[in-house]
Amino acid sequence: MKSNVLVVRLLLVGFVAFVLSACGSSRRTFGLEDGWELLGERKVAFLRDKDVMEVRSQNLFTAIRFYVEDKDVRINELKVQFDNGDKMEPALDDVIKAGEGSRVIQLAADGRRISSIEFKYRSMGSVLEGRANVVVTGRRYNPYGAY
Repeated sequence: MKSNVLVVRLLLVGFVAFVLSACGSSRRTFGLEDGWELLGERKVAFLRDKDVMEVRSQNLFTAIRFYVEDKDVRINELKVQFDNGDKMEPALDDVIKAGEGSRVIQLAADGRRISSIEFKYRSMGSVLEGRANVVVTGRRYNPYGAY
């Protein structure tokens, strides 16, 4: 009888530990500022890689910014595709530390509708540390001035 109670308690403790560890990984390490919108996010691989984020928002944006969670990432190439077919390739070769953001990358003062963002990156550190999460935000165009 005592062994059954002990087994149930151990299973319960294991389940609670599992649930708590799963919840911790979804925590944001940054907050969105006024006027900024989440454009997309990706769990990135350890080795050098390339990702394309399709942007579903119909808003106009004047700037974008990258945030990195869980692990440092070097972003060394960036291409922004706009809805009208124009492309922009701003110079970017920065290591973004986990929990921090990139510099603000200006797009256009009058705002542009973004269709996709392509970036090449390399995760820093050990493969044993897991994968980084890269989050891209955009500053919405405001014809009336600052937010």
